[in-house]
Amino acid sequence: MSLAPQDVRRLIDSYLQARTTQDPDLILDVFTLTATYHERVFGQPIHDHAGIRDYWRTKVGEEQANIQAELLNLDLDGTTAIAEWEARFGDVVASLREYWASERVSSCE
Repeated sequence: MSLAPQDVRRLIDSYLQARTTQDPDLILDVFTLTATYHERVFGQPIHDHAGIRDYWRTKVGEEQANIQAELLNLDLDGTTAIAEWEARFGDVVASLREYWASERVSSCE
């Protein structure tokens, strides 16, 4: 069964909208109830709707700001879709301490 281009595009658009609006409920429309989400290639996957929602609520909703995302490429081959997008965002900083020196400090030589 082939994928319909308009269905795949609608799914990708939902994903990108969930990211830019930081909506943990909208992202669940993209995944099945028992889906797994791999954020990091060598990291452990996030399991099922509860895990995916919690990840989006904390990581995307609380730790990122000013998110922009756009689809760059979408290719379909039968039952496989490959989507490439770019996301830009800033990390939210809860606390920051900066130190500076007004005089030259000795080197470690």
